[in-house]
Amino acid sequence: MIEFGVTRAGMPVHQIRLAAGDLAVEILTWGAVLHTVRLAGVDRSLTLGGGSVADYQGAMCYHGSIIGPVGNRIGGARATIAGMTYELERNFNGRHTLHSGKDATHLRIWEVDEVTASAATLSTVLPDGQCGLPGNRRLSARYEVSAPAALTLTLTATTDATTLMNPVNHSYWNLDGTPDWDGHRLKVAADRWLPVDDDMRPTGEVAPVEGTAMDFRAARAIRHGRDVFDNNFCLSDARSGLRDVLWLRGQSGVGMTVATTEPGIQVYDGRQAQRPGRGTHEGLAIEPQFWPDATSNRRFPSILLGAGQTYRQVSQWRFGRDMAL
Repeated sequence: MIEFGVTRAGMPVHQIRLAAGDLAVEILTWGAVLHTVRLAGVDRSLTLGGGSVADYQGAMCYHGSIIGPVGNRIGGARATIAGMTYELERNFNGRHTLHSGKDATHLRIWEVDEVTASAATLSTVLPDGQCGLPGNRRLSARYEVSAPAALTLTLTATTDATTLMNPVNHSYWNLDGTPDWDGHRLKVAADRWLPVDDDMRPTGEVAPVEGTAMDFRAARAIRHGRDVFDNNFCLSDARSGLRDVLWLRGQSGVGMTVATTEPGIQVYDGRQAQRPGRGTHEGLAIEPQFWPDATSNRRFPSILLGAGQTYRQVSQWRFGRDMAL
């Protein structure tokens, strides 16, 4: 573990390197960020990271971070929990909550609980009322690298009062090291998706992908401008065992398989995400999660976490240099 830099408040941020087999990754204590992912024989990071702490405190605040307690949108910035209505931060178009607001987990230094050569566990505590939600909550993120080239993330959370919990990893991916993701091939094991309104908030409709531009059950090449993403693909109606759900392959042949226990996976095209000196659409954000805005849609899987219960999400990325897709 080495020092990566300091925050605006002068607090040190550390970098942790993990490796096994053909894969090496770097994790930051700021936001539990997945900073780099390097595959043997490939001369670039496959995820899009920043060059300084200032990058992650600025425009790159979502790149690679663990966003919690609730990633994505909460419609109307309001949630009813156990009969009580909670007013939340209206940080998206003055109407909705996005990524839990200014006090969320991606904007803080996490504690390091354990580090080995191939695994690290980080944690953070949200006191009752933080992010406008009830419960003294503890979130943990365990990153583990295993041969031949896999990275597994286990997110757990506990609370002493019923609350909302839907943390997400918000890494951006470009497997070619190119200025944008044009030409990547994408496959998603989903036969339904969530259409959104002008605020990118789910309308409540759970739509079939068949016959739409959102049908990726068979792999196909994607192009920005033609393919527009900021939507949740519905993988199932509840959490399940770890299973492969999404495949991405660059024109270079480098490929990634994503597995998760979660019932949804958000794909975002990066139209407003920009690293210093780079353009938009550089990478795709791929976020295993429960379906967004579940508090406004009773048909969606619930993101309530009860007192004494343990939230547990497992997601895994597997990489290869010559992936057929």
